[in-house]
Amino acid sequence: MTTAIKGNDTSTFGGAIAANNVSAIVPAFSAYSSVSQTGILNATWTKQTYDTESWDTNSNFATSRFTPTVAGYYLFTSTVLSDTLLVGRLFIALYKNGVSVSLGSGPYANSARIAASVSAIASANGSSDYFEIYAYSDAGVTWITNGGSPNNFFQATMVRSA
Repeated sequence: MTTAIKGNDTSTFGGAIAANNVSAIVPAFSAYSSVSQTGILNATWTKQTYDTESWDTNSNFATSRFTPTVAGYYLFTSTVLSDTLLVGRLFIALYKNGVSVSLGSGPYANSARIAASVSAIASANGSSDYFEIYAYSDAGVTWITNGGSPNNFFQATMVRSA
């Protein structure tokens, strides 16, 4: 049976509406690199720097690291763009507590700028877990990220509390 509620009409419902796993605080942030990150060594996983916050709803992002203080599941997205013409691949990884938990890559390039993206859902305990982005290139040269543009960003939002 469907009950419609219109304007000033009232209805009586036969049950309760459950609101399980809902948090009043929804941590979310968006940050980007306002300047290029230079001197990134070939074949070395390198932490990416994000020096500018677009927004941070719960003050959980600092020093290129997201440390959510509300336990739950979070959707992470990030993209890194090289400003160096590379012959090879660019990889990007979401790290949780210093360990890679999700990997993304860009296409093989033959002397081109490469973008790599990663997207993942990961759980956080709300007290000590932290998340960072690392990038890696197998192109055989020291490379530079493309800063000062929306191409290098790191974002997250809570999708469900624990």
